[in-house]
Amino acid sequence: MDAIDRNIIALLEADGRLTVTELAQRVGLSAAPVHRRLRELERAGTIRGYRAIVDPAALGLGFEVLVSVTMDREDAATIEEFERGLAGVAEVRHAERLFGDPDYVVRVATADPEAYRRVRDEKLATLPGVRRLTSTIVMKNVVDERPYPRRLPRQRG
Repeated sequence: MDAIDRNIIALLEADGRLTVTELAQRVGLSAAPVHRRLRELERAGTIRGYRAIVDPAALGLGFEVLVSVTMDREDAATIEEFERGLAGVAEVRHAERLFGDPDYVVRVATADPEAYRRVRDEKLATLPGVRRLTSTIVMKNVVDERPYPRRLPRQRG
């Protein structure tokens, strides 16, 4: 991956609706090589897809909670069942498995506290292996959907 590829990625992160022609103009190449580079970035999985960024409040889902999940069992079968179950909870926007405690951090979006209580009690707490759920209400998103840096920091040797 070279500087032109990184530039293409940065431009698409800022505006995923850019056409190949617009990308070509901005990176200083003709459309054909930009199209080839773009297809290679997609084929390699560097670019995994394109999507709209939606305001959750506009959908009536402005109540967000970060849920720390501590497991009581961490055998492979339990983890697999838990993660499959978690992926099936529509209100879960993002979930990450962590090293250390807690075992998972999950971002949940609902309409209001009562809707979250139902998700917590009826869906999350019933998943296999869950020992404890700790909920923290999101006050405000400060940094959200930030593009990745164009250049990697230099390694000190």
